[in-house]
Amino acid sequence: MTMLDTAFGLSADALKLRAQRLDVIAGNIANASTPGYKARDLNADGALARLQAARNGGFSALMSEQLGSDLQYRTALVPSLDGNTVEMATEQAAFAENAVKYRASLGFLSSRIQTIMMALKGGE
Repeated sequence: MTMLDTAFGLSADALKLRAQRLDVIAGNIANASTPGYKARDLNADGALARLQAARNGGFSALMSEQLGSDLQYRTALVPSLDGNTVEMATEQAAFAENAVKYRASLGFLSSRIQTIMMALKGGE
């Protein structure tokens, strides 16, 4: 564990995972009219929980070993005739929820950076 890992905690890793989930959901929305496209989702909460438990391999080790199991296909509630499993209401709700969590992670990380900057400046 590096000094930055200690200083930033899980906030930096959470921010990266939330950003990746936003990319996955945005891809689903972009392919909403693509026949046969299967909607996917990233279980960022599960990945973050495992990272917190392990905490010694860092984000890159998690990404290489575990992300494949966290990226799963989403089952459609109402199947479409063309085989596309993207449901816009589900995607929009997931995007909004993840955006709030992203902003929270960004806020925690920003707060930690401000604290470190204040400590480096001597509390001025």
